[in-house]
Amino acid sequence: MPDIASLILLVHVSLGTVAIAAGAGALLATKGGPLHRRSGALFALTMGIASLLGAILGLLNPDQFYITFHAGLLGLTLIAGSWLTVRLPGRHRGIAMSVIGLINLANLVGLVFAGAEATGMPDGRWLGFAAEDYFFLAGMTGFAAIGDLTLVFRKTLSDRHRIARHLWRMCLGFFIAAGSAFTGPGAEVFPDMIERSGLLALPELLIMLALLFWLVRTWWKGAPQAAQPA
Repeated sequence: MPDIASLILLVHVSLGTVAIAAGAGALLATKGGPLHRRSGALFALTMGIASLLGAILGLLNPDQFYITFHAGLLGLTLIAGSWLTVRLPGRHRGIAMSVIGLINLANLVGLVFAGAEATGMPDGRWLGFAAEDYFFLAGMTGFAAIGDLTLVFRKTLSDRHRIARHLWRMCLGFFIAAGSAFTGPGAEVFPDMIERSGLLALPELLIMLALLFWLVRTWWKGAPQAAQPA
């Protein structure tokens, strides 16, 4: 691997680790409190940069990290779209949001193509990853693309819708980071006994449960103050 790719990988992993810790802090902290806001800001910053570096890494070394290119693009658009939704509540139909939606749409096409290529291979893998890996990521990307592009047709965006969008995009980004660390490439650093036990999938499950909880709470009891712009 070229030296530049090794450096990018090191920074990517380091920032991803910080993002996971910050994301956990944001979920566990009192919503609307200073700790939640600081943890959320740190998560957005580190996750955004780590995602961008992951996408670059996938292009530099596709034989080993190709799917990281697609995952990085998705993570970056999730964080950027979430930030824009909260910080610019009256500009959800702006050019930036449209560009994010188009990027996700193009990313979806690439993932479906990669999954189809993997399906046609004798071992069901293309560039080191199985077809189901590509299709699973394609499902998340498609969900994000639909959510982005439908904003173009909405004249207004209620506080509940805006905060719900912020929540699911941040949590989905957190889910991607945790998946990369615990059940993806990062799983190799854990002992075989722990890797085979299924415990490494627990963080992803907890993140999805937390997402469902906060979405239900947002729609039934109103938007939590945690996601209001500082």
